[in-house]
Amino acid sequence: MKVLAINCGSSTLKFDLIEVRNQDEALGQEQRLASGIIDKIGGQSVLRFATKNGERLQETARVTNHGQAARRVLDWLSSLTSVAPDGVEAVGHRVVHGGDRFLTPTLIDNETIDAIEALTRLAPLHNKPSLEAIRIAKETLPPAVLQVATFDTAFHASLPKRASMYAIPLELAERHRVRRYGFHGLAHRYMSERYAAMTCTPVGQGKVITLQLGNGCSATAVGNGRSVDTSMGFTPLEGLVMGTRSGDLDPSLVGLLARQERVAVDEVENWLNTRSGLLGISGRSGDMREVLKAEAQGDARAALAVEMFCYRARKYIGAYLAVLGGADAVVFGGGIGENSPEVRSRVCAGMDWCGLVLDEKLNTATIGTEARVSADCSRVHAYVIPVDEGVIIARDTVSCLHRQQR
Repeated sequence: MKVLAINCGSSTLKFDLIEVRNQDEALGQEQRLASGIIDKIGGQSVLRFATKNGERLQETARVTNHGQAARRVLDWLSSLTSVAPDGVEAVGHRVVHGGDRFLTPTLIDNETIDAIEALTRLAPLHNKPSLEAIRIAKETLPPAVLQVATFDTAFHASLPKRASMYAIPLELAERHRVRRYGFHGLAHRYMSERYAAMTCTPVGQGKVITLQLGNGCSATAVGNGRSVDTSMGFTPLEGLVMGTRSGDLDPSLVGLLARQERVAVDEVENWLNTRSGLLGISGRSGDMREVLKAEAQGDARAALAVEMFCYRARKYIGAYLAVLGGADAVVFGGGIGENSPEVRSRVCAGMDWCGLVLDEKLNTATIGTEARVSADCSRVHAYVIPVDEGVIIARDTVSCLHRQQR
Protein backbone atom coordinates (compact mmCIF):
# COMPACT_ATOMS: atom_id res chain seq x y z
CA MET A 1 0.00 0.00 0.00
CA LYS A 2 1.28 3.47 -0.94
CA VAL A 3 0.76 5.72 2.08
CA LEU A 4 1.24 9.48 2.07
CA ALA A 5 2.56 10.36 5.54
CA ILE A 6 1.98 14.01 6.43
CA ASN A 7 3.79 15.54 9.39
CA CYS A 8 2.78 19.12 10.23
CA GLY A 9 4.93 21.31 12.47
CA SER A 10 4.07 24.82 13.56
CA SER A 11 5.62 26.33 10.40
CA THR A 12 6.54 23.26 8.32
CA LEU A 13 4.91 20.40 6.47
CA LYS A 14 6.99 17.30 5.84
CA PHE A 15 5.73 14.43 3.73
CA ASP A 16 6.81 10.95 2.69
CA LEU A 17 5.19 8.64 0.17
CA ILE A 18 6.01 5.21 1.54
CA GLU A 19 5.15 1.78 0.19
CA VAL A 20 4.40 -0.65 2.99
CA ARG A 21 4.37 -4.09 1.42
CA ASN A 22 3.94 -6.07 4.61
CA GLN A 23 3.04 -4.51 7.94
CA ASP A 24 4.93 -7.29 9.72
CA GLU A 25 8.24 -6.58 7.94
CA ALA A 26 11.13 -5.27 10.02
CA LEU A 27 11.13 -1.55 10.77
CA GLY A 28 13.28 0.23 8.17
CA GLN A 29 12.48 -2.14 5.28
CA GLU A 30 9.80 0.09 3.79
CA GLN A 31 10.34 1.72 0.39
CA ARG A 32 10.30 5.52 0.24
CA LEU A 33 8.96 6.66 -3.14
CA ALA A 34 8.98 10.43 -2.53
CA SER A 35 9.56 12.93 0.24
CA GLY A 36 9.82 16.63 0.84
CA ILE A 37 9.27 19.64 3.03
CA ILE A 38 7.59 23.01 2.86
CA ASP A 39 9.40 25.30 5.28
CA LYS A 40 8.49 28.74 6.66
CA ILE A 41 4.75 28.36 6.09
CA GLY A 42 2.92 31.63 6.64
CA GLY A 43 5.07 33.74 4.34
CA GLN A 44 7.62 33.21 1.59
CA SER A 45 8.04 29.46 1.88
CA VAL A 46 10.74 27.11 0.65
CA LEU A 47 9.60 23.94 -1.15
CA ARG A 48 11.96 20.97 -1.58
CA PHE A 49 10.41 17.79 -3.04
CA ALA A 50 12.08 14.72 -4.55
CA THR A 51 11.31 11.17 -5.68
CA LYS A 52 13.54 8.12 -5.55
CA ASN A 53 13.66 8.29 -9.37
CA GLY A 54 15.27 11.73 -9.27
CA GLU A 55 12.26 13.95 -10.04
CA ARG A 56 12.63 17.17 -8.09
CA LEU A 57 10.92 20.43 -7.27
CA GLN A 58 12.75 23.22 -5.51
CA GLU A 59 11.28 26.69 -5.38
CA THR A 60 10.23 29.60 -3.22
CA ALA A 61 6.54 30.47 -3.13
CA ARG A 62 4.01 32.13 -0.85
CA VAL A 63 2.24 29.45 1.20
CA THR A 64 0.03 31.05 3.82
CA ASN A 65 -1.20 28.00 5.77
CA HIS A 66 -0.88 24.22 6.10
CA GLY A 67 -3.97 23.63 3.98
CA GLN A 68 -2.29 25.35 1.04
CA ALA A 69 0.88 23.41 1.77
CA ALA A 70 -0.99 20.09 1.67
CA ARG A 71 -2.60 21.07 -1.64
CA ARG A 72 0.82 21.85 -3.13
CA VAL A 73 2.07 18.40 -2.11
CA LEU A 74 -0.99 16.59 -3.46
CA ASP A 75 -0.89 18.49 -6.77
CA TRP A 76 2.80 17.65 -7.24
CA LEU A 77 2.34 13.97 -6.45
CA SER A 78 -0.61 13.70 -8.86
CA SER A 79 1.61 15.07 -11.65
CA LEU A 80 4.25 12.34 -11.27
CA THR A 81 4.27 9.36 -13.61
CA SER A 82 6.44 7.50 -11.09
CA VAL A 83 3.60 7.50 -8.56
CA ALA A 84 1.15 5.95 -11.04
CA PRO A 85 -0.74 3.77 -11.71
CA ASP A 86 -2.51 3.56 -8.35
CA GLY A 87 -1.18 6.79 -6.82
CA VAL A 88 -1.77 7.60 -3.16
CA GLU A 89 -3.81 4.77 -1.61
CA ALA A 90 -4.09 6.12 1.95
CA VAL A 91 -3.02 9.16 3.97
CA GLY A 92 -1.60 9.15 7.47
CA HIS A 93 -1.32 12.29 9.61
CA ARG A 94 0.79 12.90 12.69
CA VAL A 95 -1.37 14.74 15.21
CA VAL A 96 0.50 16.08 18.22
CA HIS A 97 -2.20 15.93 20.89
CA GLY A 98 -4.72 13.13 21.27
CA GLY A 99 -5.47 13.87 24.93
CA ASP A 100 -6.80 10.88 26.85
CA ARG A 101 -9.22 9.97 24.06
CA PHE A 102 -6.97 8.83 21.20
CA LEU A 103 -4.68 6.04 22.36
CA THR A 104 -4.31 4.21 19.03
CA PRO A 105 -4.16 5.18 15.33
CA THR A 106 -7.69 6.24 14.37
CA LEU A 107 -9.64 6.37 11.10
CA ILE A 108 -10.47 9.99 10.33
CA ASP A 109 -14.14 10.84 9.95
CA ASN A 110 -16.14 13.94 10.87
CA GLU A 111 -16.39 12.83 14.51
CA THR A 112 -12.60 12.38 14.70
CA ILE A 113 -12.03 15.82 13.20
CA ASP A 114 -14.38 17.43 15.75
CA ALA A 115 -12.61 15.64 18.62
CA ILE A 116 -9.14 16.71 17.42
CA GLU A 117 -10.43 20.27 17.11
CA ALA A 118 -11.71 20.14 20.69
CA LEU A 119 -8.17 19.25 21.81
CA THR A 120 -6.62 22.21 19.98
CA ARG A 121 -6.52 24.28 23.18
CA LEU A 122 -3.88 21.84 24.50
CA ALA A 123 -1.63 22.15 21.42
CA PRO A 124 -2.73 25.16 19.37
CA LEU A 125 0.53 25.44 17.40
CA HIS A 126 0.29 21.84 16.17
CA ASN A 127 -3.24 20.41 16.14
CA LYS A 128 -4.60 23.30 14.05
CA PRO A 129 -2.06 22.82 11.21
CA SER A 130 -2.81 19.08 11.16
CA LEU A 131 -6.54 19.79 10.87
CA GLU A 132 -5.91 22.14 7.93
CA ALA A 133 -3.97 19.42 6.10
CA ILE A 134 -6.62 16.77 6.93
CA ARG A 135 -9.43 18.91 5.52
CA ILE A 136 -7.61 19.66 2.28
CA ALA A 137 -6.72 16.00 1.76
CA LYS A 138 -10.36 15.10 2.39
CA GLU A 139 -11.51 17.66 -0.21
CA THR A 140 -8.88 16.79 -2.81
CA LEU A 141 -8.60 13.01 -2.78
CA PRO A 142 -11.30 10.50 -3.78
CA PRO A 143 -13.48 9.17 -0.93
CA ALA A 144 -11.90 5.73 -1.38
CA VAL A 145 -8.57 7.14 -0.16
CA LEU A 146 -8.97 6.78 3.60
CA GLN A 147 -7.13 8.90 6.15
CA VAL A 148 -5.73 7.90 9.53
CA ALA A 149 -4.50 10.01 12.46
CA THR A 150 -1.65 8.76 14.63
CA PHE A 151 -0.99 10.66 17.84
CA ASP A 152 2.26 11.79 19.44
CA THR A 153 0.75 11.48 22.90
CA ALA A 154 -0.41 7.88 22.40
CA PHE A 155 2.99 6.30 23.07
CA HIS A 156 2.95 7.87 26.54
CA ALA A 157 -0.55 6.68 27.42
CA SER A 158 1.15 3.76 29.20
CA LEU A 159 2.69 6.04 31.86
CA PRO A 160 1.80 4.78 35.35
CA LYS A 161 -0.14 7.22 37.49
CA ARG A 162 2.90 7.94 39.65
CA ALA A 163 4.56 9.38 36.53
CA SER A 164 1.55 10.85 34.71
CA MET A 165 -0.12 12.78 37.54
CA TYR A 166 0.76 16.12 39.10
CA ALA A 167 0.46 16.53 42.86
CA ILE A 168 -2.38 19.04 42.63
CA PRO A 169 -5.90 18.62 44.06
CA LEU A 170 -7.31 15.55 42.34
CA GLU A 171 -10.68 17.18 41.64
CA LEU A 172 -8.95 20.00 39.73
CA ALA A 173 -6.88 17.54 37.71
CA GLU A 174 -9.96 15.51 36.78
CA ARG A 175 -12.12 18.54 36.01
CA HIS A 176 -9.58 20.07 33.62
CA ARG A 177 -8.03 16.81 32.33
CA VAL A 178 -4.64 17.82 33.71
CA ARG A 179 -1.98 15.14 33.49
CA ARG A 180 1.46 14.59 31.97
CA TYR A 181 0.63 13.65 28.39
CA GLY A 182 4.17 13.58 26.99
CA PHE A 183 5.12 14.42 23.39
CA HIS A 184 7.51 13.36 20.61
CA GLY A 185 5.87 9.95 20.96
CA LEU A 186 6.43 8.87 17.35
CA ALA A 187 10.12 9.79 17.60
CA HIS A 188 10.67 7.95 20.88
CA ARG A 189 8.78 4.95 19.58
CA TYR A 190 10.83 4.87 16.38
CA MET A 191 14.12 5.05 18.29
CA SER A 192 13.15 2.28 20.69
CA GLU A 193 11.77 -0.01 17.97
CA ARG A 194 14.67 0.63 15.60
CA TYR A 195 17.15 -0.04 18.42
CA ALA A 196 15.39 -3.36 19.00
CA ALA A 197 15.67 -4.21 15.28
CA MET A 198 19.36 -3.23 15.15
CA THR A 199 20.25 -5.33 18.18
CA CYS A 200 17.90 -8.26 17.40
CA THR A 201 16.05 -7.60 20.65
CA PRO A 202 12.29 -8.32 20.80
CA VAL A 203 10.44 -4.98 20.92
CA GLY A 204 8.70 -5.93 24.15
CA GLN A 205 11.96 -6.51 26.00
CA GLY A 206 14.81 -4.40 27.28
CA LYS A 207 15.31 -0.99 28.87
CA VAL A 208 16.21 2.03 26.74
CA ILE A 209 16.50 5.77 27.40
CA THR A 210 15.67 7.74 24.25
CA LEU A 211 16.72 11.37 23.76
CA GLN A 212 15.01 13.47 21.10
CA LEU A 213 17.29 16.51 20.92
CA GLY A 214 16.34 19.22 18.44
CA ASN A 215 14.70 22.61 18.72
CA GLY A 216 12.27 20.78 20.96
CA CYS A 217 13.85 18.23 23.30
CA SER A 218 12.55 15.37 25.38
CA ALA A 219 13.75 12.21 27.11
CA THR A 220 11.80 9.00 27.62
CA ALA A 221 12.37 5.91 29.74
CA VAL A 222 11.21 2.91 27.71
CA GLY A 223 10.76 -0.36 29.56
CA ASN A 224 9.73 -3.50 27.67
CA GLY A 225 8.63 -1.42 24.68
CA ARG A 226 6.44 0.96 26.69
CA SER A 227 6.93 4.54 27.83
CA VAL A 228 7.16 4.50 31.63
CA ASP A 229 8.27 8.13 32.11
CA THR A 230 8.97 11.11 29.88
CA SER A 231 10.25 14.64 30.37
CA MET A 232 7.51 16.67 28.64
CA GLY A 233 4.26 16.99 30.55
CA PHE A 234 0.89 18.71 30.17
CA THR A 235 2.48 20.81 27.43
CA PRO A 236 5.79 20.50 25.53
CA LEU A 237 7.33 23.14 27.83
CA GLU A 238 8.34 20.83 30.67
CA GLY A 239 11.64 18.95 30.89
CA LEU A 240 14.91 19.51 29.07
CA VAL A 241 16.47 22.84 28.07
CA MET A 242 15.40 23.40 24.44
CA GLY A 243 16.08 25.83 21.61
CA THR A 244 13.67 28.50 22.83
CA ARG A 245 11.80 26.72 25.67
CA SER A 246 12.89 26.84 29.29
CA GLY A 247 12.14 23.28 30.32
CA ASP A 248 11.77 22.61 34.06
CA LEU A 249 11.34 25.61 36.36
CA ASP A 250 9.62 26.64 39.57
CA PRO A 251 5.91 27.28 38.75
CA SER A 252 5.97 30.32 41.04
CA LEU A 253 8.17 32.11 38.51
CA VAL A 254 5.20 32.62 36.19
CA GLY A 255 3.26 34.65 38.75
CA LEU A 256 6.36 36.49 39.96
CA LEU A 257 7.42 37.58 36.45
CA ALA A 258 3.85 38.58 35.57
CA ARG A 259 3.64 40.79 38.66
CA GLN A 260 7.15 42.23 38.48
CA GLU A 261 7.06 42.92 34.74
CA ARG A 262 3.39 43.98 34.85
CA VAL A 263 2.32 41.70 32.03
CA ALA A 264 -0.34 39.01 31.62
CA VAL A 265 0.36 35.38 32.43
CA ASP A 266 -0.05 34.60 28.70
CA GLU A 267 2.89 36.88 27.96
CA VAL A 268 5.12 35.13 30.49
CA GLU A 269 4.15 31.76 29.01
CA ASN A 270 5.09 33.13 25.61
CA TRP A 271 8.52 34.15 26.96
CA LEU A 272 9.06 30.66 28.37
CA ASN A 273 8.17 29.08 25.02
CA THR A 274 9.81 31.46 22.55
CA ARG A 275 12.50 33.51 24.33
CA SER A 276 14.06 31.02 26.73
CA GLY A 277 16.23 27.91 26.46
CA LEU A 278 19.44 28.21 24.44
CA LEU A 279 18.24 31.53 23.01
CA GLY A 280 17.45 33.08 26.39
CA ILE A 281 20.67 31.97 28.07
CA SER A 282 23.05 32.70 25.20
CA GLY A 283 21.31 35.87 24.04
CA ARG A 284 22.30 34.82 20.52
CA SER A 285 20.37 31.91 19.05
CA GLY A 286 18.23 28.88 19.75
CA ASP A 287 20.25 26.93 17.17
CA MET A 288 22.83 24.72 18.88
CA ARG A 289 25.20 25.08 15.91
CA GLU A 290 25.30 28.84 16.35
CA VAL A 291 25.67 28.58 20.12
CA LEU A 292 28.58 26.10 19.83
CA LYS A 293 30.27 28.42 17.34
CA ALA A 294 29.90 31.36 19.73
CA GLU A 295 31.26 29.26 22.60
CA ALA A 296 34.34 28.38 20.51
CA GLN A 297 34.90 32.11 20.02
CA GLY A 298 34.98 32.66 23.78
CA ASP A 299 31.39 33.74 24.45
CA ALA A 300 30.74 32.95 28.15
CA ARG A 301 26.95 33.10 27.85
CA ALA A 302 27.01 30.65 24.95
CA ALA A 303 29.26 28.33 26.96
CA LEU A 304 26.79 28.44 29.86
CA ALA A 305 23.89 27.67 27.51
CA VAL A 306 25.63 24.55 26.17
CA GLU A 307 26.64 23.46 29.67
CA MET A 308 23.07 23.81 30.97
CA PHE A 309 21.64 21.97 27.96
CA CYS A 310 23.99 18.99 28.39
CA TYR A 311 23.71 18.97 32.19
CA ARG A 312 19.91 18.80 32.11
CA ALA A 313 19.99 15.91 29.60
CA ARG A 314 22.57 14.06 31.71
CA LYS A 315 20.44 14.59 34.82
CA TYR A 316 17.44 13.02 33.10
CA ILE A 317 19.54 10.03 32.01
CA GLY A 318 20.49 9.53 35.66
CA ALA A 319 16.87 9.83 36.76
CA TYR A 320 15.67 7.34 34.17
CA LEU A 321 18.39 4.86 35.08
CA ALA A 322 16.77 4.93 38.53
CA VAL A 323 13.26 4.64 37.05
CA LEU A 324 14.19 1.64 34.90
CA GLY A 325 16.60 0.01 37.36
CA GLY A 326 19.41 0.35 34.83
CA ALA A 327 19.34 0.44 31.03
CA ASP A 328 20.67 -1.45 28.05
CA ALA A 329 21.26 1.69 25.98
CA VAL A 330 20.88 5.43 25.59
CA VAL A 331 19.67 6.40 22.11
CA PHE A 332 20.23 9.85 20.56
CA GLY A 333 17.88 11.23 17.89
CA GLY A 334 16.71 14.62 16.60
CA GLY A 335 18.73 17.27 14.77
CA ILE A 336 21.20 17.81 17.62
CA GLY A 337 21.29 14.21 18.81
CA GLU A 338 21.96 12.89 15.31
CA ASN A 339 24.41 15.53 14.11
CA SER A 340 26.40 16.87 17.07
CA PRO A 341 29.11 14.51 18.35
CA GLU A 342 30.27 17.25 20.71
CA VAL A 343 26.91 17.50 22.45
CA ARG A 344 26.63 13.71 22.72
CA SER A 345 30.11 13.57 24.26
CA ARG A 346 29.28 16.27 26.79
CA VAL A 347 25.93 14.73 27.71
CA CYS A 348 27.66 11.41 28.44
CA ALA A 349 30.69 12.91 30.20
CA GLY A 350 31.23 11.44 33.66
CA MET A 351 28.68 8.65 33.14
CA ASP A 352 31.26 5.87 33.46
CA TRP A 353 29.92 5.30 37.01
CA CYS A 354 26.93 3.53 35.43
CA GLY A 355 28.94 1.88 32.64
CA LEU A 356 28.18 4.41 29.88
CA VAL A 357 31.45 5.06 28.04
CA LEU A 358 31.64 6.58 24.55
CA ASP A 359 34.12 5.54 21.90
CA GLU A 360 35.21 9.04 20.90
CA LYS A 361 36.41 7.97 17.44
CA LEU A 362 33.11 6.30 16.65
CA ASN A 363 31.19 9.21 18.13
CA THR A 364 33.11 11.83 16.14
CA ALA A 365 32.63 9.88 12.91
CA THR A 366 28.87 9.45 13.36
CA ILE A 367 26.87 12.33 11.90
CA GLY A 368 23.34 11.75 10.65
CA THR A 369 23.72 7.97 10.39
CA GLU A 370 22.79 4.94 12.46
CA ALA A 371 25.64 3.65 14.61
CA ARG A 372 26.66 2.44 18.02
CA VAL A 373 28.97 5.09 19.49
CA SER A 374 29.81 3.49 22.84
CA ALA A 375 32.99 1.63 23.64
CA ASP A 376 33.08 -2.16 23.54
CA CYS A 377 33.58 -2.22 27.31
CA SER A 378 30.50 -0.07 27.96
CA ARG A 379 27.82 -1.78 30.06
CA VAL A 380 25.22 0.78 28.93
CA HIS A 381 25.62 1.31 25.19
CA ALA A 382 24.98 4.52 23.28
CA TYR A 383 23.42 4.62 19.82
CA VAL A 384 22.64 7.29 17.26
CA ILE A 385 19.39 6.57 15.40
CA PRO A 386 18.09 9.22 12.98
CA VAL A 387 14.36 9.48 13.58
CA ASP A 388 11.98 8.58 10.73
CA GLU A 389 8.49 9.56 11.85
CA GLY A 390 7.16 9.06 8.32
CA VAL A 391 7.71 5.31 8.56
CA ILE A 392 5.81 5.11 11.86
CA ILE A 393 2.93 7.16 10.39
CA ALA A 394 2.77 4.89 7.32
CA ARG A 395 2.90 1.66 9.33
CA ASP A 396 0.25 2.91 11.76
CA THR A 397 -1.99 3.86 8.83
CA VAL A 398 -1.76 0.40 7.28
CA SER A 399 -2.30 -1.27 10.65
CA CYS A 400 -5.40 0.84 11.35
CA LEU A 401 -6.93 0.17 7.94
CA HIS A 402 -6.34 -3.56 8.25
CA ARG A 403 -8.14 -3.50 11.62
CA GLN A 404 -11.07 -1.70 9.98
CA GLN A 405 -11.38 -4.41 7.33
CA ARG A 406 -11.68 -7.23 9.85
